Amino acid sequence: MRRAVVASVSGLPRQFWWLWTSTLINRLGAFVATFLALYLTVERGYSASYAGLVGALYGLGGAVSSVVAGVLTDRLGRRPTMLIAQLMTAVSVALLGFMENPVAIAAVAAVVGMASNGSRPAVAAMMADIVAPEDRVRAFALNYWALNMGFAISSSLAGLLAQYGYLLLFLGESALVLACAVVVFVKLPESRPEEGEKTAADSTAEESGRRVSMMTVLRDGRFMVVVGLNLMLALLFQQAYVSLPVTMGQAGFSSTDFGLVIATNGVLIVLLQIPVTRFIEHRSPAALLIGSALLTGYGFGLTAFAGSVALFAVSVAVWTLGEIINSPTQMGLVVRLSPTHGRGRYQGMYSLSWSVASLAAPLLGGAVIDHYGPATLWSASAVIGTVAALGYGLLLRRMNAEERAQAAPPTPVTDAAAAVPRTDSVA
Repeated sequence: MRRAVVASVSGLPRQFWWLWTSTLINRLGAFVATFLALYLTVERGYSASYAGLVGALYGLGGAVSSVVAGVLTDRLGRRPTMLIAQLMTAVSVALLGFMENPVAIAAVAAVVGMASNGSRPAVAAMMADIVAPEDRVRAFALNYWALNMGFAISSSLAGLLAQYGYLLLFLGESALVLACAVVVFVKLPESRPEEGEKTAADSTAEESGRRVSMMTVLRDGRFMVVVGLNLMLALLFQQAYVSLPVTMGQAGFSSTDFGLVIATNGVLIVLLQIPVTRFIEHRSPAALLIGSALLTGYGFGLTAFAGSVALFAVSVAVWTLGEIINSPTQMGLVVRLSPTHGRGRYQGMYSLSWSVASLAAPLLGGAVIDHYGPATLWSASAVIGTVAALGYGLLLRRMNAEERAQAAPPTPVTDAAAAVPRTDSVA
């Protein structure tokens, strides 16, 4: 285990570790999103419908900022985009804690959602800039590990702080986000390459003269297929925080039971992310993405047969393994398909799929449970995982065939063929 840990963290540039540290600090302060619904219903006395509306506006802000921040990441740079997003987050989160009017609370919550999601494309683009291609899966896995470690700690800490007043949650998150901005400002230089320049981490030639816009991203068929497949899996992952507690509640289980079950997810990610990444780092992305989709789909599908806390925890363990494999592998595929000078936009579109899932999953999950029952939802999850696995298999098979064709040596020209004059144009 010690050798595996050393091998997993060695060889990465110092700039990556400062970026990793900023991610951990930022996630340690992720109090508000986790406890926003409880704050509105318990502390403020608003209805569950109003809390749902505020949560939807928070998610809508994140969806908008995914695209906007992606464009800013390419135009302004990775570092300025992160600093703008983090400073906006610190100010808006602190302001939200003092809001009294329900309209003002909803409006500021939308700004918080927009600001807190705004640094994601920039972080991912900078990571791709500074880490060598062969180390990117490992780097994204370590970053994902930091996200989950920070979330696990912040969730526990937030519960303690809330006992002394919810305002501490808002001010505490604001302070930690400011600390994150300080790390970015002091320790992270800009990594965006100039037009026509290739980053030190890139190993292949780049089409230097091509401009990249959001329309370029939308017309990139292969990448949009990846976004669509990720949206399918993201809709499943979001059910863990929406439909799973509803299903357990209808089956007579308590909120404490749900807390124990969902804690399985965070504990397994913290314990297994590094050793599993060490195992999968240099394996076929196709096999990994197919396997992760099947584990995710059938893990959620097992929920239909769960009748005890232990069986619910087993289903969570299965789809958590799929999540552990999918996250770094999928991020590596996104970077592989992204041109250097369009990484921000590509990452923004990828991040948008998660934001759309966070908006759509509660509506879809709730509608299916209300009209057809929980068993139908979880059975459909297995079908969705299977479809996603087939999609990854077909996409990566095609990509590999195209890359082999491009790498093949040109066919030698025979003397007879060389003697025939060409009539086609160079264009």
